[in-house]
Amino acid sequence: MTGSDEESLAETFWAVTRRLRHQAKRALEPWEISPGQARALGVLMRHGALRPGALAEHLRIAPRSATEVVDGLQERGLVERRPDPGDRRATLVAPTAEGDRVGAAIQAARATEAERFFAALDPGDQAELSRILRRLRDG
Repeated sequence: MTGSDEESLAETFWAVTRRLRHQAKRALEPWEISPGQARALGVLMRHGALRPGALAEHLRIAPRSATEVVDGLQERGLVERRPDPGDRRATLVAPTAEGDRVGAAIQAARATEAERFFAALDPGDQAELSRILRRLRDG
């Protein structure tokens, strides 16, 4: 591959990524939630209550940024902070019942958007793309 071919591949990849992000953001509009907040809520739904530092690690963001995300979710009643029973000096963040409801609705909306997005590919192409992306992800 020449340099221009690699650049073309990268540009195409980033264009597809931007389109997918735009569609995902649009899917979140009914809940007035940011993509970062949706990701945090999804992590908490998958892993249960976490310390803010552990949440930051899962999200690959700075602890300070995780605090801002948690603050926004807490203001909306989607998560709560509570003492860690294993260390009363520490705090856990957990989804509320409303957070579980909204999180499940967001997961369903995202799945629908992804299905619509990838419908342009036949099942064989979808499987091949999935294989390629996993290989790139895993290095």
